[in-house]
Amino acid sequence: MFPIKSLMPSGRFPFVTWLLILSNAAIFVYMWKEGLSSVYFIDYGIVPAKLGMPSGVVPFYEKVYPFFTYMFIHGGWLHLIFNVYFLYIFGDNVECRLGHGRYFAFYAASGIIGAMTYVMLSPTTGYPMVGASGAVAGVMGAYLVFFPSARIKTLVIIIIFITVVNIPAVVFIGLWFLIQIGSAFFDLSGGDGGVAWWAHVGGFAAGVVFALAVRFLSFFRGGRAESAL
Repeated sequence: MFPIKSLMPSGRFPFVTWLLILSNAAIFVYMWKEGLSSVYFIDYGIVPAKLGMPSGVVPFYEKVYPFFTYMFIHGGWLHLIFNVYFLYIFGDNVECRLGHGRYFAFYAASGIIGAMTYVMLSPTTGYPMVGASGAVAGVMGAYLVFFPSARIKTLVIIIIFITVVNIPAVVFIGLWFLIQIGSAFFDLSGGDGGVAWWAHVGGFAAGVVFALAVRFLSFFRGGRAESAL
């Protein structure tokens, strides 16, 4: 299954979503012109093994800032395109629901929690983790909570059978999450050079919890109920 578009209309221009998309693209183009040097991945990505080293070897600040910078670094064109495309599909509605500032903080927090999840479960890995997928997974988790019945126009390919169907978000994102968590449990790479599945799981969980908290506070304060259509 591949999402084509969300059929949930957005009430405002997704300024932050587009800023994130363009920022990721601009940084990747710069890195690509520089030859995608491994220095960028090691310096600005998250290398769990470095975090346990003494401060005399790896200064404290070099252990902190990668939790912010890693989500703007991508290892290739496809890596970039898939992340920003999913952000484009799901980000505008979540941004509309949260507002620009809160959405940006939420995006960053999801990426950080996704990274922390990965580090806790792969503490000795020497390969750098990069990419916006942990943060994007958080956006998808929030979308699931806010708009579970929204329709996702989806391309479905089964061997030679190809069709386009409108699938409820709870089904599309639910299946996506099952793939992520199943892949995390059965990943044979052990986090060494493979996909950081646990970052996806952690970011998604952060998005779900945050969105549930927002809905609870909105209800508690007598705010309007979110639309699930």
